[in-house]
This record gives sequence, C-alpha cells and structure tokens, in this order.
Amino acid sequence: MTEQTRGHLAPDPGDVGRRVAHRRAELGLSRAEVAERAGMAPAYVEYVEEQPAQVTMESLMRLAGALETTPRDLMGGAMDLPPGRQGAARRPVLHKLDPDECRRLIAGGGVGRVVFTTESGPIALPVNFSVLEGDVVFRTAADSTIAEHARGTVAFEVDRLDDAMSQGWSVLITGSAERVDDPRDLARLRERTRVEPWAGGRREVYIRIRPAAITGRRISVR
Repeated sequence: MTEQTRGHLAPDPGDVGRRVAHRRAELGLSRAEVAERAGMAPAYVEYVEEQPAQVTMESLMRLAGALETTPRDLMGGAMDLPPGRQGAARRPVLHKLDPDECRRLIAGGGVGRVVFTTESGPIALPVNFSVLEGDVVFRTAADSTIAEHARGTVAFEVDRLDDAMSQGWSVLITGSAERVDDPRDLARLRERTRVEPWAGGRREVYIRIRPAAITGRRISVR
C-alpha cells in the first residue's frame, strides 16, 4: 500500500502541494531536508508539490511536523480564521527591530495594509506591494477609495504570524503617499516592479509611499 492510497485523503490536493512548497520555502528547506524530517523519500515530496497529489492524513501529519505547522494549515482549514488563535508561547520574547532589519523583511514585497484617513474616519485596506529603492509601491483602481484618499501622510503595515510556533514579526512604516503620474516615472515602475493585485481588475494607478520612519517588532520563543 502506497503513501498515496493508505488512509483517508486530504481535500484540495493541488492546494496542499502549493502550501507544502510555500511553507518549505519560508523555512529555507530543501525537498531532501523536508523528506528526511518527515521520514519520506525526496521523490514523494516532489510529487506532492508538483502534482495534484492525493495525500493521506498520515502523510499530511508527517509533512506538517517536518514543516513546523499543522495538517489543518496545510489543507487551508484556517484560511477563514484570523491569525493568532493558537495563543501565546510559553516563554515569548519581544524584540525591537532596527530599520535595516525591517527593510530586509519587506524587501520581497507581498501583502500589506495601507492606513489613511477619510471624511468618515481612518481606513485600513490590504494591498499587494513591491519595494523599489526603499519606497513602497502598489497599484489600485482609478475610482478606488485608496486613489481618492491615500495621499499625504499614511501608515503601512506588514506582518507575518506563525500560528504553529506562536511567533512572528510586524513592520510599520509612516510616510508620504503620492499618486505617480509622470509618464517616465510610471514606465520605470512598470519595468522594475512586479505588483499583481490579487483582487484583479483594472488597477493601473500606481501609488508610492516614501517612508519617513520605519519600526518593527518580532516575537520569538526562548
């Protein structure tokens, strides 16, 4: 009996493979290292990541242990829940991050929240962003609330929480946001940034945040 057929099957096998690959990349592990931790053949880890593999619960549990997460997270079961439900670690340590470390953490881009003020009060909205020469860059629709109001002083927050380990980090930027309208500037941003909004649609307005201050915190375990 193979690992693919023994026991009960996990739902959404293609999504499981993508989550396994994503978590492995987060930990900086090779497939061989994950396989060794899980007691599996490297070829099986490759199969799970690259094919719509039917993964048994036994294999899923072994992969979750190797990847320092939970079977539920690998299956996407916590996607509709807010992070941090696992509770605090037994001996948490809070560290302040210096600006250079903050910049390193967000350098690869991802998803953050832009916070700005409207006539109705403050609003925080998630956006896909990139970082270019220290500036935060994201795209929005021409008729969006962000395009209308996210100018001048704003805040921008990026965080990463690991529920399984009860640790994570958060970076907060305050600075000045501006709509980029200069054709040469726009051409440079389109060429040098890769910002693909998850929300889709026509989002051709580029907003740039020039940081004035950047701070961060990290929660780790002793």
